[in-house]
Amino acid sequence: MFPVRMLAACAVLFCASGTAQALDFKSIGANPAILYDAPSEKGRKVFVAPRGMPVEVVLTYGEWTKVRDAAGDLSWVETKLLTPKRNVVVTTGNAKVRSAAEESSALVFTADKGVLLEVVETSAPGWVRVRHRDGSGGFVRAAEVWGE
Repeated sequence: MFPVRMLAACAVLFCASGTAQALDFKSIGANPAILYDAPSEKGRKVFVAPRGMPVEVVLTYGEWTKVRDAAGDLSWVETKLLTPKRNVVVTTGNAKVRSAAEESSALVFTADKGVLLEVVETSAPGWVRVRHRDGSGGFVRAAEVWGE
């Protein structure tokens, strides 16, 4: 009975959203979080998400949130374990972080694939202003990161 109600609720939400909506990204909070295959601690544990990992919010159901990770995998996490603080993960090898949102600006540092960066702002089209945990910051192309 539970899956039928959930599918019906998803269908209603999908049909009700006639306009395009921006993606909603959050991050795993201060502690690692267990991701499940169902919205319950009785579900199968599928992954332990490290703190700060960006996730796309797909659906919130009670105290649980269905999320998509950078690999495209879907799972459930307790909503209280998410934070609105935005992080991105580098998806390309050697992403260039520059001093300004221009390809010709000075190179501040490079980040390898999988590196986590904090989002400072997303004001320039196609660019994201980020900060590394060591304090270095700059602008990276939005196409080189996931979670923005």
